[in-house]
Amino acid sequence: MASVSPNGVHALLNPRNVVIVGASDKPGNWAQRVWRNLHRYKCPVPIYPLNPGRDSVWDTRCYKSFAELPEAPDHLVLLIPAPFVPDALRDAAKAGARSATVMSSGFDEATDEKSKSLGAKLKAVIEDTGIAVSGPNCLGNFNAHASFVTLPDDRPQRITPGPVAVFGQSGGIVMAMKRTMEERGIDSGYLITSGNETGLTTADYIRYFAEDSATKVIVSYLESVHDPESFLAACRKARDAGKPVVVAKLGASDEGRAAAMAHTGALAGSMQAFDAIAGEAGVIRVGNLDDVVETVEYLLHAPLPKGTGLGGITFSGGFRGLMLDKGAKHGLRFAELAPQTRAKLEKILTVGTIIGNPLDSGFAALSSQDAYIKCVEALLEDPGIDVLLLQEEIPRAPGTERKENNLRAVNDIVARVKKPVAYVTMISHSVTDYSRELRAQIPHLAIMQEIDKSIGAVRSVMDYAARISTPAPKAGAASPAKSKLDKVLSKITSAEPLALSEVNSKAILKAYGLKGPKELVARSAAEAARHARAIGFPVVLKAIHPKLTHKSDAGGVLIGLDSPAAVTKGFAQIAKSVKAKAKLAIEGVIVAEMVTGGLELVLGATRDPEMGPVVMFGSGGVALELYRDVAFAAPPLDAHRAEDLIARTRAAKLIAGYRGSKALDRKALVEALVAFSRLVSDLGDRLHSIDVNPFVLRPKGGVALDALVVVAPGKR
Repeated sequence: MASVSPNGVHALLNPRNVVIVGASDKPGNWAQRVWRNLHRYKCPVPIYPLNPGRDSVWDTRCYKSFAELPEAPDHLVLLIPAPFVPDALRDAAKAGARSATVMSSGFDEATDEKSKSLGAKLKAVIEDTGIAVSGPNCLGNFNAHASFVTLPDDRPQRITPGPVAVFGQSGGIVMAMKRTMEERGIDSGYLITSGNETGLTTADYIRYFAEDSATKVIVSYLESVHDPESFLAACRKARDAGKPVVVAKLGASDEGRAAAMAHTGALAGSMQAFDAIAGEAGVIRVGNLDDVVETVEYLLHAPLPKGTGLGGITFSGGFRGLMLDKGAKHGLRFAELAPQTRAKLEKILTVGTIIGNPLDSGFAALSSQDAYIKCVEALLEDPGIDVLLLQEEIPRAPGTERKENNLRAVNDIVARVKKPVAYVTMISHSVTDYSRELRAQIPHLAIMQEIDKSIGAVRSVMDYAARISTPAPKAGAASPAKSKLDKVLSKITSAEPLALSEVNSKAILKAYGLKGPKELVARSAAEAARHARAIGFPVVLKAIHPKLTHKSDAGGVLIGLDSPAAVTKGFAQIAKSVKAKAKLAIEGVIVAEMVTGGLELVLGATRDPEMGPVVMFGSGGVALELYRDVAFAAPPLDAHRAEDLIARTRAAKLIAGYRGSKALDRKALVEALVAFSRLVSDLGDRLHSIDVNPFVLRPKGGVALDALVVVAPGKR
């Protein structure tokens, strides 16, 4: 079986010739449009129409087979009915073709069996021949560096090799992103519409552009990740090459979550899993297509920030208020000015008022370029400011020399000091050829539009900068607990996800260092009473049955039992309630010490159907479903990443000691999260989901009061 060459994307974008299969002179057909665009933009390689039923088309010879061509075919553009595509590809590969764009639809994007069968046949041909294929069900490709345009789009294309590569599974969206960025003066060197990705995938394109010296930012519209391992490896390659991957991702998938047996599986939407796992690999996921433009604008023109402190200069009190509002919305702070910075500003501004930060100086700072520039320099020197936001619109016509001079002067400062400066507008607006020409003259400034989008983009870049500056956790020695875990897993051969009992779940957690309360298993009421005496009153009773995943809902939990008689009565009560509500006969009860005080937290994990294992942490107990105060991360965690995971929840304030309450054992929590993530990693493909809820954190140590491990199906 052949495999697609690592140079497949290069062959796709840099063909030796182009063969349009399905050439037709029917007015307006896509084959004709592709022919017209290849000539319109002066593609330098030979272009051959091919149709077995035609002698000529478009006033040129039409070839009837690959054998008739003057040379071996290299790149195909296929616009023929889906049933004929696989055989055409196989014949072309035999004749020497290296790549193809399959625009034809009727494969995996449809749901009928015939289409699925065709998709499987196409995939087999691609795997057998090794031909590099974009599509099917796509809209062609674009390489400005080679004047290569196979898009069937009549709208003019700007053929200027730019620093951005754009690709995605929706041709319409990808082309819209390219056009909008061009409006803002951002040129794309490449555009690929990847369609169903039966052949080349998002991972292949990221890997290629990570190595392309002309590409500085990689942009992807992504509907689904076909192979998470390859995708993440490609993203890490781009990250290591210093090339951000900006992704606009289609919504969350609910597959596999409706039947989740643990809370984590129900709470972890694919976006949270994607952000946690892909973000760790260097992906910047943005919320919408406008955010793509603002994020790319920043990445191309401003250095990565070293922290999250904002500074600002406005000449509108209302805009200052918007800055503060939107900064808070995106979890950012405007830094308190250092005393030396404030002193400098008070000397510079003889008119106007300094109001905290941002600096609201009325029009005083703009009345003199010298004062304005000195204000900018003073704020850039402030150690608490990592990104400086300045209010301004880029001029759209001559006549605003003062604004233009300010922009050029600040550009020169930033080129020298290497600290990020972004100009931000009140509202989105159009730009002109004059704007774009001026914009090209100030390459060290990000020129962003609308404050909410702009600060959101800045926050995304800050998060990206923080992630890539921290080395990934190193793989340590195999955990001593893994051998115990493997023995447990070897005995579980269920064809369906299997929930382990609380006893067995806690045994696994204990092997990884997560301690539970004092507890013993009782198979009878008398035994439960004896265990309660040994542990000490009051105690908790919890029903045991492997199918009882939510004990409280079935009346399977009793707390505060303070005597042998209460325990004996409680045993009978639990057995009766579980039988009535869950139709299950309990196998016994857990008798546990009653833990009071502390903060209820949750440690969770699930296998996202698209991205793989993800760890969850947040507020536990009743608060888990009530407030959904949770954050997600990719396993394994080290201490730094565990700290970051904690910090992204509101529970972090309670852990630190809120309003005079005593601080809790954060170190113990970090150690528990690191150990828990090691368990998640060791489970591998046997992970379905894990809930440790509640995990009670106290001033000294933490205790896993309840646990549910659900194991994915395994082979005998």
